[in-house]
Amino acid sequence: MFRTSDIVLIAVMVSAAALTYKTKREAEEQLAAVHKIQAQIRYEEDTIDLLKADWSLLTQPSRLQKLAEIYKSQLELEPVSARQIIGLDELPAKPVTIEDLSSQRLGGMADSGDKDPVVTGGIVQ
Repeated sequence: MFRTSDIVLIAVMVSAAALTYKTKREAEEQLAAVHKIQAQIRYEEDTIDLLKADWSLLTQPSRLQKLAEIYKSQLELEPVSARQIIGLDELPAKPVTIEDLSSQRLGGMADSGDKDPVVTGGIVQ
């Protein structure tokens, strides 16, 4: 016949086995997640290496020189001279008139001089 201590001991052993199995299963799931992340990291690193190789190929000076010659000969394009590029401070300023300022502030209502604009809720009508 089973004594109470035997039943308690069996319950403890069964619960320990269940806890061990649960812990092992969680560890395997975490290990699978780690392997998946490592595979993704390897894929991203390979992609980065491929992009670096493409970039170094596309920016080779000899390739760029050949493209410049093709564009010049086949498309008859001329290189940009330093005199064609100017700074913003060298651009001529557009003269501003009073009419331009008033039409901008009143939303284009400055031209209607026969009636006063009615402001309702911040909107000029």
